[in-house]
Amino acid sequence: MHKTIGQINERIRDGSARVVTAEEMPALVAELGEEGALREIDVVTTGTFGAMCSSGAFLNFGHAEPPIRMERIWLNNVEAYGGLAAVDTFIGATQQSDTLQEEYGGAHVIEDLVAKKTVELRASSHGTDCYPRRTLTTEIALENLNQAIMCNPRNAYQRYNAATNTTDHVLNTYMGTLLPGSGNITFSGSGLLNPISNDPKFRLIGSGVPIFLCGAPGIVVGEGTQHSPAGGFGTLMVTGDLKQMSQEYLRAATMTGYGVTMYVGLGIPLPVLDLDTVRATAIRDEDITVDIMDYGVPSRNRPSLRKVTYAELRSGTVELNGEEVRTSSLSSFRRARQVAGELKHWVESGKMTLALPTRPINATRQAKPMHQSKTSPRVLDIMDQRVVSIGEDEEITTAAKKLLKGETNHLPVINSKKMLVGIVTTFDISKAVANPGKAHLVKDIMKTKVITTVPDEAVDIAIQKLEKHNISALPVIDKESHVIGILTAMNLGKLVGGRWLK
Repeated sequence: MHKTIGQINERIRDGSARVVTAEEMPALVAELGEEGALREIDVVTTGTFGAMCSSGAFLNFGHAEPPIRMERIWLNNVEAYGGLAAVDTFIGATQQSDTLQEEYGGAHVIEDLVAKKTVELRASSHGTDCYPRRTLTTEIALENLNQAIMCNPRNAYQRYNAATNTTDHVLNTYMGTLLPGSGNITFSGSGLLNPISNDPKFRLIGSGVPIFLCGAPGIVVGEGTQHSPAGGFGTLMVTGDLKQMSQEYLRAATMTGYGVTMYVGLGIPLPVLDLDTVRATAIRDEDITVDIMDYGVPSRNRPSLRKVTYAELRSGTVELNGEEVRTSSLSSFRRARQVAGELKHWVESGKMTLALPTRPINATRQAKPMHQSKTSPRVLDIMDQRVVSIGEDEEITTAAKKLLKGETNHLPVINSKKMLVGIVTTFDISKAVANPGKAHLVKDIMKTKVITTVPDEAVDIAIQKLEKHNISALPVIDKESHVIGILTAMNLGKLVGGRWLK
């Protein structure tokens, strides 16, 4: 038994179609059986609401008098792209304000427009015979624009890996704030409500398929950037009319220490054509697995600490290394449910009929990492291998003499096994010498919490450590914690002038 898209649309038009949400579908299949569900149910609606950084909008302002070909464009001090004809632009959700930085960005501009607020437009140009104007400043609103078209290159991720942090310090990431020592686990996505989770083979989702996008009718353009369904991480490129959208399903946000993003509400109605559709849309949170990734490893290839289901993540706690760790969602399941429910109403009322893809989406693609023709410099390339160190049981005066030679401002402290146990600086020694009598040995004044690096670490990561901890040197250690070098600001100066840019 199977149904056609024409039969389902006819039922939608005459008001007899049975529409359910993807959250309702598993229980109905269990109750009716697969064949019974195929007979009874015509459409399954899906929904998701979460941070979708790869989003933005094309805007057309109309021509000014005298005309200007806008080469640089700012909306509320957020720079937009100026390489599109004379008075067109694209503003990306994650672009940050020149003045407010991560507190305001492209997503906020888009939300302000949808909220019917006015936005300051500034533009500059070098001037031409046909576009003589060189500068422009004006206030605009959404109603003043000829076109305002949301076009999001990568939305509706099929699923997200969860995140934790095994380091001893807080990390601010696009997966939210991660506490040290695996103090929390964050996740995102709507699980069983997610559109692609209900059509993982992309039989029903593809170019031309109608969708719910931020409260407005939209359409699937095709596969999204970084589309990688072979690993369970499919994405979609989507578009819709910004002028019809609702602030209820479009919200700007700032991830602390990371930057601006935009929360997008997206849903897709799926026609129940055959038993394969029934089985796919009966998916449960217990069936969807992701990895808990250690974001404490600053690499594309982060280690997985364990696999977990969406059901476990949504329970509030997950067992990790023998301990119960609290979980929290960065997306809103409540709002995703609202998207699926609103879309259900659209279909039931005949506001939206369904369509099959005009062009299919590849369901086997695997995204590739960036091809890098130039190698990134490593700590080994620029570190000072001539390390002046001191034993923990040596006198402070001995340390002072070493520092006075002017060879270094930092002394890694080692124990009898030549392993790093601390560090002292010129400031530590000066303080001890200025207050004699209390401390005599290096171990009495050394800092035991030492931020270190390793030879194969990227210099960019080492620089981040220096900035994050407000320090000026990093001991370089091997696997046995032996000090084999030191990285200082002077070493980093080697990068200036392009010595390592090869």
